[in-house]
Amino acid sequence: MERTQLSLTVKNLRKEYGLTQEELAMKSGVGLNFIRDLEQGKPTLRMDKVNQLLDLFNYTLVATPKYQSI
Repeated sequence: MERTQLSLTVKNLRKEYGLTQEELAMKSGVGLNFIRDLEQGKPTLRMDKVNQLLDLFNYTLVATPKYQSI
């Protein structure tokens, strides 16, 4: 799986706060396998769970345009 901006952001935030994957799973209320899949860049994840995890860091998942219009 290819790492994504989301997977890199979550991993960096986790490390910045000094959390293991297990601790992050427990604190955010999602499963350990979900954390592992997310950090490895799994292309299909439940958005509600992603936002549940991101909420711990005061982040949210939002849609952004792929390309800027001229």
